[in-house]
Amino acid sequence: MLWRKGRRSDNVVDARGEGGGGGGGGGMRMGGKGLSLTAVVLIVGIGLLTGQDPMQILGQLTGQMSEQSAPLGTGERKAPPAGDEQAEFVASILGDTEDTWRAIFAQAGRQYKDPTLKLFSGQVNSACGFASSATGPFYCPADQQVYLDMSFFREMEQRFSAAGDFAQAYVIAHEVGHHVQTLLGVSAKVDQARRNGQRLQGDNGLLVRQELQADCLAGVWAYQAQQRHNWLEPGDVEEALNAANAIGDDRLQQQGKGRVVPDSFTHGTSAQRVRWFKTGFAKGDINQCDTFGASTL
Repeated sequence: MLWRKGRRSDNVVDARGEGGGGGGGGGMRMGGKGLSLTAVVLIVGIGLLTGQDPMQILGQLTGQMSEQSAPLGTGERKAPPAGDEQAEFVASILGDTEDTWRAIFAQAGRQYKDPTLKLFSGQVNSACGFASSATGPFYCPADQQVYLDMSFFREMEQRFSAAGDFAQAYVIAHEVGHHVQTLLGVSAKVDQARRNGQRLQGDNGLLVRQELQADCLAGVWAYQAQQRHNWLEPGDVEEALNAANAIGDDRLQQQGKGRVVPDSFTHGTSAQRVRWFKTGFAKGDINQCDTFGASTL
């Protein structure tokens, strides 16, 4: 992927080192070195049932909540240092998502509000609660920020054989997809359903539909970016599809528990995640991403 063609975003904040505790491996809700996949899945389930923030519970159980210190990451906004190639890659992908969504929103007569992407190491405190690297990359609608510990990319490569820069770009674009959902009001509707006591998890549930839509929106970005830059190289698309396949609920549960439990799905199967990314990537049309209205996921 010729990612250097992309415009660098000014909305990347470097909070690495502010959270202390060094970073065990992370994962996009796939567990880390401190907690097993099964434990993370159970914690998320408890949070959904009780209305508590799963990230808050994770922080409390891993003993990384710091009672005596100020909230992490609340200091002066700091850009990544010059010469940090991995941070420059993140800024390039984020910048291009900004260009894509600004244009798409403008076509609809709306204004796109850029999210902030905060790089952290080990642990971080967001408006959605405390999180460790075990949580994996996440988006917080309360502060409209994407949080990324870049050790997650090593975890993708070493544990899940999902390597490559376009695979990493897919992860960032997926989280930005959640920001797009927030701006469009999708996230608020899902949250209201939760408040109303509606069961959200399960293979046909709202959480799965929300995550699959974010995959589709990542595909929309990928298509639009390719039209602008022609920056994809042979094998790049396969990298993204491999990453989507690696983090499906069914595959993660099979690896972690030795069995698949569709009633506890939150992100969709590997096949579904691949399908919806490909749907967005086929034409770059956001109107094709209505996972909530789809009869078959």
